[in-house]
Order: sequence, then C-alpha cells, then structure tokens
Amino acid sequence: MSLPLRRPARLRPALARLLLAPALGIGLALGLGACMPTQPIISVPTFTVQSVRLTGLTLPGFGSPATAFLTLQLLVNNPNPLPIRMANIAGTLLLDGGEVAVVNLPDVDLPARGSASQRADLSLPVTLNTAASFIKVARGQQVSYRLDGTFTADLGLLGRPSFGPFTLVQGVLQQPAILP
Repeated sequence: MSLPLRRPARLRPALARLLLAPALGIGLALGLGACMPTQPIISVPTFTVQSVRLTGLTLPGFGSPATAFLTLQLLVNNPNPLPIRMANIAGTLLLDGGEVAVVNLPDVDLPARGSASQRADLSLPVTLNTAASFIKVARGQQVSYRLDGTFTADLGLLGRPSFGPFTLVQGVLQQPAILP
C-alpha cells in the first residue's frame, strides 16, 4: 500500500510566495493599464491649402535665370488642448511629380485647438525639368502639386521633436491663364 506524499510544511509558504508574485504582477499591470491614456498625448497638426497661385513668370535675360513666382497659403490646425509653437515647417514642393523648390516656414505659433495661416512667397528658378509645368500653369492648364515635409515642434522643457516626413498637402493647381 502506498501512502500519498505530503510536502513538508516549511515549503508551503515559499510555494505560496512563488505563486503569489506572478499574480500580483498581473494585477499591477492590469491596474496600471487602466490608468494609461487611450488617446495620444499630442496629436499631429494638420495642413490645408488655402490657395496656391503662380503670380509671375520671367524669361532669362541679362545674366538672370528664368524665374517663377508662386504664392502658397497654408492653414495649419492644432487639434491639441495646448498651444504649440512650430519651430519650423520644411518641405519639398513637387509639380507633376518633379521637385520644384524647398519651402521653409519658421516660427508658426498655433493656439490651443486653433489654427494659423502661413504664407510663403516663393521665387523659383525655372529649369529644363520644371519649365513645362510652369508653362502649363501659366496657360491655365491643370498641374498636380504636393508638399512633402517635416515639422519641428518647440515644446519648451520637453525639447524640439521633429515629425515626418509626411505629405503635408496635395492637390491640383489650375488658375486663369497669365500667358496666351
């Protein structure tokens, strides 16, 4: 006849502690998880084009290159409950998929849950790669545009994190003809 094996009494508290530690760890993790925010702490600002317009086109002459003058008006929206200072918004402007210019908008102050309008007056050199796009716009034809870029937020003591690259805005540029 065999007798059931009994564990010595001194091992029972040690076994209980061994089993209790993971149970406490799981309970603590569940409790802390309930305290974690379900939404991101800072939401990324959004960008909307208010207007984009080719305002002039010059031909080369007397040692100066051909130049296109473009005005880009952006609306930057802050969805956060706190104001944010954008130290810099930097991007590459593309027309019909080709890089045309670098755009920099420094020091954009965004109110809490508000927006700020930013205007960039660009003087762009016309190259063999970009001339066709500028002439199409100047003649009133459609050209696709896109602004790809990054932005840096000035969060004071929290630092200056950069976000991106993103496609900030995109659309179609068409305006009344300024060339025959």
